[in-house]
Amino acid sequence: MERKRTPGLVDLASPDATQQQSMLEVHAFATPNSIKVPIALEEMGLDYRLVPVNLRQGEQKTDAFKAMNPNAKVPVLIDRSVPGDGDVILSESAAILVYLAEKTGQLLPKDGPQRGKVFEQLFFHASGLSPAFLQSFQVAIQASPQPEAKARALAEVDRTLGVLNQILERHPYAAGVEYSIADIAHFGWVWRHQAIGAALDKFPFVARWYEEISTRPAVVAAIAKTVALAR
Repeated sequence: MERKRTPGLVDLASPDATQQQSMLEVHAFATPNSIKVPIALEEMGLDYRLVPVNLRQGEQKTDAFKAMNPNAKVPVLIDRSVPGDGDVILSESAAILVYLAEKTGQLLPKDGPQRGKVFEQLFFHASGLSPAFLQSFQVAIQASPQPEAKARALAEVDRTLGVLNQILERHPYAAGVEYSIADIAHFGWVWRHQAIGAALDKFPFVARWYEEISTRPAVVAAIAKTVALAR
């Protein structure tokens, strides 16, 4: 008899359960916040498994998923490689990025001003750029057109992109001269700029940065794998 899999969860009784348990698992969907985690994992060269959580069918609201993240949002990372009793389970994309960076010693300076700059950008993303893009996306998908609300939301998107543009005018990456998890955080939402009707032509330094990041092999691979979750 075929075993039924709980949506969003690994069937630990499957033949390759041992292998699955030894890997990093990313419970995700094709969303701006989800994409950040596979990008980081690809950049870091870590083995991982994507577990689809179909938001369209409400799988993020099941008891099984909410046992991992009571906030019922993707992504969620499960790290089964940590010695001891129990797995590490993390939600919130920024927290996951920091965890992975510290786990590997990659994409986050260990100390000093440059580490502070990375966190500065992560906080700007959480308080500025991400909420602006999210609000604009929510307005864009409304059943009835709301032109005034859309204009206001896009104005805030442009404001935050303007801030990022000024930063990228001074140095090639969000937190300085080195690519970091700050760039991955920002890219997650900027990747969906066309979906909300935003344009990058007013922000030449953001456009240059976006073109470079979007063609990195790790980013290309992560996008392909994450987009496939929605098919």
